[in-house]
Amino acid sequence: MITSTAAFLKYFEGVNRRAMRDIAALPPEADGWTPGSGTGEHAWSINKLVGHMAGSRMYFASAYSNEGWISPAPPDISSRKRWLPALAESFAAFREKIGATPDSWLGRKVEMIDSSGSLSGWRLLLMMMEHDIHHRSQIDTYAGMNGWDVPQIYNRRAEDIGELQEAQRTKYGQPGPGNQL
Repeated sequence: MITSTAAFLKYFEGVNRRAMRDIAALPPEADGWTPGSGTGEHAWSINKLVGHMAGSRMYFASAYSNEGWISPAPPDISSRKRWLPALAESFAAFREKIGATPDSWLGRKVEMIDSSGSLSGWRLLLMMMEHDIHHRSQIDTYAGMNGWDVPQIYNRRAEDIGELQEAQRTKYGQPGPGNQL
């Protein structure tokens, strides 16, 4: 459980930084790219996904602040040059709004919009963060499908870690199949 608003914001700052890094790595041809098939959210362009990420942060902040599950007007993401500013601006607005709330709000209940019941404030904040990560992953998947660079989350590839497995097993006395991950 999260017990400090400041600690949550520090962690989310890293999540935002990785979103901005991945989106900054997209090439110019990603501007306006849309999946070849699908409906609804499955057919959104990268532009719309970035705008959705930016706007949704304040949707969750509104609910957390007991101002209702209100979606703000979407930010201007009409071109690639607006993607990073939209994410940076939404992070700053989110940090300002949530940072001004007391830590006690993490434990208070927030009524759900689409179902009966409520959830704790800290769970609502995690829901927002997971939503952000979900769409970053969606964008990264589209990048991979197009052969565009997808940055490693912590600058480590699975293949590199796999090559280190045999030495780790030997060091820690663990039998194993070799360098499989």
